[in-house]
Amino acid sequence: QQHHSQHGSLSSKTGTVSQSVNSNSHQSQKEQSSPTSISDNLSYPSHQVLDRLRLENNYNPKEFDLNPKDARFFIIKSFSEDDIHRSIKYSIWCSTEYGNRRLDSAFKSQEAISSPVFLFFSVNASGHFCGMAQMVSYVDYNASSDVWAQNKWKGKFKVKWIYVKDVPNSILRSIRLENNENRPVTHSRDTQEVPFEKGKAVLKIMHNYRHTTSIFDDFLHYEKKQEEELARRFGNNNLESNLNQPRLNPPSNSNSSNNSKKHPNWSKEQ
Repeated sequence: QQHHSQHGSLSSKTGTVSQSVNSNSHQSQKEQSSPTSISDNLSYPSHQVLDRLRLENNYNPKEFDLNPKDARFFIIKSFSEDDIHRSIKYSIWCSTEYGNRRLDSAFKSQEAISSPVFLFFSVNASGHFCGMAQMVSYVDYNASSDVWAQNKWKGKFKVKWIYVKDVPNSILRSIRLENNENRPVTHSRDTQEVPFEKGKAVLKIMHNYRHTTSIFDDFLHYEKKQEEELARRFGNNNLESNLNQPRLNPPSNSNSSNNSKKHPNWSKEQ
């Protein structure tokens, strides 16, 4: 998934140095325009979709089980903040073919013992994690959704977002993963599993972190961008229905030959 934010674009082909500069610029602008507060006291721009989502979901709960029995934790890397917006809006996600199978296997084994699978999300080159969601369904390998920034990915599964907040890499970098050559958790590939104790450490930091920014700050931008994308794709006549309900089967002329790779599994810290 390619990365595009309201304040600039970051391409997978862009060098690490320029990615870092653009990322910091994006973050600093968000911080300047956002109120300094914590959790649910943050003020967000009013929009009917965002208002409904916040009403229906207890994002950034004040109380949460920070020692979930037998939980498993995975890192999710995305090129696109657009797709984080769509994931929150429609409560779905899709990884690479390999990632989908890895997560599906974990979900099935966890369901057998009634234990959760938690996903820590980070957009490449953002310099932070943007939240955590729980995987709440098997992967449907035969279903596709056309809500993603690129309309060519196969499979989907349901997620429930729990935390939506920007948590900087700097306060997570000390957590190192023994199953990934002792690298920092911020230096992970997509669908990298985080060992139980280290996963709980990330969860605790994310829960307690007093954030000042989140993707909700740019929610209206991504709503407008999605409207423009769907208008180009389907025409204005079908715009409203496609905005409210993602299509499960993409148009027959979609490029199915590119289904095997959604994004590269970056290992550099982003």
